[in-house]
Amino acid sequence: MTEKIRTPWRAAPVLAAIALLSAPLSGPGSALAQPAPAAAAQPEAFSATGRSYQVTFRQLGALFPLQLRGVQGTGGVQFGVRGDEVVTRARLHLNYAYSPALLADISHLRVLVNEQVVATIPVPNAQGGQALQRVIDIPTRLIGEFNRLNVELIGHYTMECEDPAHTSLWANVGNDSVLELSVDPLALANDLAFLPEPFFDRRDSRPLNLPIVFAGTPDAAQLEAAGTLSSWFGALAGFRGASFPAAVGQVPPKGHAVVLALGAQGVPGLNLPAATGPSVDVVSHPDDPAAKLLVLRGRDAQELKRAAAALAVGAPALSGSSAVFSEFKQIEARKPYDAPNWLSRDRPVKFGELVQADMLSVAGYSPDLIRVNFQVPPDLFAWRKQDIPVHVKYRYTPQNGADKSTLNINVNEQFLRALPLRAADYSPPGRVQGWLDRALPAPMLASGDLLPAEDFFRVPLFKLPARSQLQFHYYHEIKKEGACKDVLLDNVRGTVEPDSTIDITGFSHFLAMPDLAAFGNSGFPFSRLADLSESAVVLPPKPEQGDLSAYLSLMGLMGNVTGYPAHAVTVALGSGQLDALADKDLLVIASSAGSPLLEQWAEHLPFSLKGDARSFRLSDYASRLLNWWDPDQRDRVRPGRNAIAFTSTSSDAVIAGFESPLQSGRSVVLLTSNQPAGLQQAITALLTPDLLKHIQGSAAVVRGKQVDSLVAEQTYHVGSLDPLTRVRWWLSRHPLALIVLGVAAAAVIAFMLYITLRARARARLQKG
Repeated sequence: MTEKIRTPWRAAPVLAAIALLSAPLSGPGSALAQPAPAAAAQPEAFSATGRSYQVTFRQLGALFPLQLRGVQGTGGVQFGVRGDEVVTRARLHLNYAYSPALLADISHLRVLVNEQVVATIPVPNAQGGQALQRVIDIPTRLIGEFNRLNVELIGHYTMECEDPAHTSLWANVGNDSVLELSVDPLALANDLAFLPEPFFDRRDSRPLNLPIVFAGTPDAAQLEAAGTLSSWFGALAGFRGASFPAAVGQVPPKGHAVVLALGAQGVPGLNLPAATGPSVDVVSHPDDPAAKLLVLRGRDAQELKRAAAALAVGAPALSGSSAVFSEFKQIEARKPYDAPNWLSRDRPVKFGELVQADMLSVAGYSPDLIRVNFQVPPDLFAWRKQDIPVHVKYRYTPQNGADKSTLNINVNEQFLRALPLRAADYSPPGRVQGWLDRALPAPMLASGDLLPAEDFFRVPLFKLPARSQLQFHYYHEIKKEGACKDVLLDNVRGTVEPDSTIDITGFSHFLAMPDLAAFGNSGFPFSRLADLSESAVVLPPKPEQGDLSAYLSLMGLMGNVTGYPAHAVTVALGSGQLDALADKDLLVIASSAGSPLLEQWAEHLPFSLKGDARSFRLSDYASRLLNWWDPDQRDRVRPGRNAIAFTSTSSDAVIAGFESPLQSGRSVVLLTSNQPAGLQQAITALLTPDLLKHIQGSAAVVRGKQVDSLVAEQTYHVGSLDPLTRVRWWLSRHPLALIVLGVAAAAVIAFMLYITLRARARARLQKG
C-alpha cells in the first residue's frame, strides 16, 4: 500500500494546549456492561463561536447514584474533551443529599477535578436528609483530554471517639447530576494521521452520529463500501453506540461527514478532482470551517470498495491529506465465531485480554467493583446445565487473624459465590530468606504485602446473555477494637490477576430460531462470521433515504458487536437477485409495506401491513412467560395461535425473523414499516438498551418508545450437534417417542430371551 501525500499544516501546538493536567484514565464505559441509552443524549446548542452540551452522570458511566460512606468516602465519573475542541466554560449541576447526623463544623463535601479541589460544600444540619442541588463553576484550566470528576465526603458525627464506619456517615450524589460544557472548535490539519479523529474521538462519551454522503444515487457496490465504513466506525464507537444518517448529493451544513464519490461524480460546494484510483482524502467542510470531510473516491465501484476496506484495516498507517492505494492485499476470510469482541472458542481467554490491567485493582475498605466485560456467542448449546469454567487468580491484603472478609463474585449482578480471604501467616523468615530479601528486593516488592490465592468456579450458561459482566467485590471486615481504638488504616488492597481465564472451548453451537434477542444483542446469525461474508442485505430497488440510513446504522451495529468491519457483506437492490443469495442469511429492509418481496413472502410473515390495515399473529403462551429467554423455558414456546386485525394511521415498525424461503437452515430478519418514519423507530429501538431488551421472539412491534414482542415461535434450528447428543436431545423433547422406543426395546429383548430359552429347552429335551 503506497500513498500520495499533500503537505498539511499542523495544529500540534494548539492540541498540546488542551492537554493540561490530563488524567491517564481509561474510557468512561470500560467498567460497564451496558451503556446509557443513546436516545437520552442531550441536544447540542450551537452559538456563533462554539456550542454547549450537557451530559448526565449516568451517561458518563454511573448507572446508580454515587454512595459516599465513612469518614472519607469518594465517588466520581470520568469525562473527556474532543481533540478538535477546547473548553471555554464548565459547570456542574450537582444533585446530592447527606446525613443529618453530620457535624457541620468539621464535615463537608469536596468536588475535585483531576485531584484538584474546585468547590467545598458545607453540610448544615437544617438541610440534612433533603434533596439538594448546587451549581458549581469548574475552572477550565483544570480540564484536559481525559478527566476525573470526584465528589468526596469528609464526615464526622461526634467530637469524641467515633467509629470510622458508622452508619450515620453517608452522602449520596444523584446520577442525574449534569455536567455542562461550552466548547469552541479548534482548527485541525487535513491529515490522515489523525484518523479516526475527528470523525470519531475516543474522548467523547456521547453516541456517535456521523452522516455518510453519496455523491450520486448509490448502486449495490457503493452501498457495500459504505457498509464497510459504517461498521468500522461502529466498532470504534463501542459502548457509545453509533448512527449514520444517509444523504445523496448534499453535504450536511454543519459537522463532520463521510463522502463517497465515484468517477467524476461531484458534490455541490465540494471541489474534487477526478479519481485516479482508490483513494481517501481529508478536506475542510465548505460551509463549516471547524468540520472535516472524509472523502473516498474510486474510478469504479470496485475501487471504491477497495478504498473503504483499505481504510478500515490500514488507517493507523496513513498520513498526509491524501492517499492513493496502489496495492492492497485481499483481506483473509474470517472463520466462524472468531469476532474480536467474542470469547475465543479455541482457547481459554485471559482477563488481561478483556480489560485493562489497571482496572483489575482496587483499594480501601469500601472499594468499587472489579468488572470484566465479555461477549459469548448466543448459540452456545446449554442443554443439561453445561457451565463455563473460570479460573480466577487474585491477591489481597490479609488481616492479622481469622475474620469474615470475602471476595464476592457476581455475574450480571447475580450472586455466584464468596471466597474467604485467609489470614496472614506471620512466621518470621529464616536467616537465608532474609539474605535473599535484601539481595533481591525487586521481586519481593512486586507482590508487596498481598497474599496470592486462586479458585476454580463455574458460571451457568443460562445466566449469560450475549453481553455479560463478571463482578468481583472485596469485602474487608472492620474489626471493632473498642471505644477510641477504632482507627482505619488505608492500607488494604485487592487485585484480580490478568492471567485469570474464562473458557468456552468444547461447547457446541446450536440454537432454536428465530430469535430476535440474539439478533438485537449480537447481530446473530449474521455476525457468525465477523466480516458478514455469508450475509446479504436486501434493499428496495430504489431505496429512500430512510432505507439507506437504516442499512448504514445496522452495519454500524454489526461492527459494534463483532469489533470488525463488515467488508464482505453483499447488498442486493430489489428481489431480482434473490436466487443467487440462497446460501446466505438475509437482512431485509423496507420502508414501505407494499414491497413486492413482502407480498411474495406473505405466508411466512407473522404480520401484514397494508396502508392503514394491520394484522398480527399472537402467542398466548409467550405472554405468560416471565423469563422466556431461559433456555429451558424457551424450548417449550409454542407457535402463535391467535390473530388480530385492525385499521390505524400510526407509523408502526415491525422486526420479524423467520426461516429463509430460499434454503432451509438459513435465516431472514426483516425490518419494515408502513411509513418511512417508522423504520427509524425500529433502528432507535435496536440502538437503545432500555428498548432493546424488549425485542424478543420472532416478531416485535415498535411504536415510538414502546416495544412489544407478539410472537415467540421457534420453527427451525441452526448449528450442529454430535450424533449421540443430537439423538439424546431429540428424545428429551419427544417423551412419547422415548416411551415407544422403550416398549419396542423391551419387546425385542423379550423376544430374544424367548428364542434363547426355547432353544435351551429344546436342547435339554433332546439330551433327555
